[in-house]
Amino acid sequence: MINPTWLRTFETLSEERHFTRTARRLNMTQPGVTQHLKKLEQQVGHPLFTRQGQDMMLTPQGKAVLAYARRQADEETALLKSLAIDRADAGQVSFACSGSLALLLYPAITERLASAPELQVMLEAAPEDAIIKGVLEGRFDFGLSIGQPTHFQLVSQALGRDQLCLLTSAQCEPSMTFAMLQDLGLIRHPDADAYADRVLSRNFPEEYSGASDLSVRSYINQINQILDPVSQGLGYTILPWSGYQAYRYKERLRSVHLRVRVDQDLWLVQRKGRTSPLCVKAVADLCRQVLTQSLQASSMT
Repeated sequence: MINPTWLRTFETLSEERHFTRTARRLNMTQPGVTQHLKKLEQQVGHPLFTRQGQDMMLTPQGKAVLAYARRQADEETALLKSLAIDRADAGQVSFACSGSLALLLYPAITERLASAPELQVMLEAAPEDAIIKGVLEGRFDFGLSIGQPTHFQLVSQALGRDQLCLLTSAQCEPSMTFAMLQDLGLIRHPDADAYADRVLSRNFPEEYSGASDLSVRSYINQINQILDPVSQGLGYTILPWSGYQAYRYKERLRSVHLRVRVDQDLWLVQRKGRTSPLCVKAVADLCRQVLTQSLQASSMT
């Protein structure tokens, strides 16, 4: 690595073209300037100046080193400037949540991006264990978690409770028996079995024996496509209220009446001791606002 102090002296000397003026400008001695130049020339392996009488001219290698020095100075200035920025509408934010929550939140995120050109938001839809792992590793500024994490390096804040909904086509009956669901068939997705264990075991305790025994009509791991076959009457599925509300054709769906309502807790999770810039706090607050509105609507059903 080229010594940055020698580079700074060389850059000043290339501007002044005079050792005494360079020494005065850098608050150095003239021999000190000379020594820095010699060491830099030794490090790069080329002379950086030629002398014609009193004039000092840059060699081709000197011009290349000067361009490098100026790029380094520009990058340092840009870095210090970026570190000094702490605004709610500028900077980069990275967070993760379930696919259902991503569908609900992303329209509000894009609206915020449209009004904040210097803001960058990286949202990753991920399973629960990947969310927690990413927050612990520092890849995510925060995560939206189902259930309160117990890891000692995490802090969490309760956001509310998200209802799990059993969803069918709007043409189906408001109440469904287990046999009717089996005839219809499950539209399975990565979280469907876990949701089925929680919802079907409590509402059909005598008939439900486990997710492996469910009649499955289709499987899809793209969150934005899970409800398309359901809306067409091709099967049923189970999703959080937040995912149901984010669906573009939710008027084509019915949330089946359940004898036992099943909710899941939502938590905003961050790594303990991590300092959050204003942009991270602003995006977290936006997520909190959107979720609060959705969960309030859920609690009224």
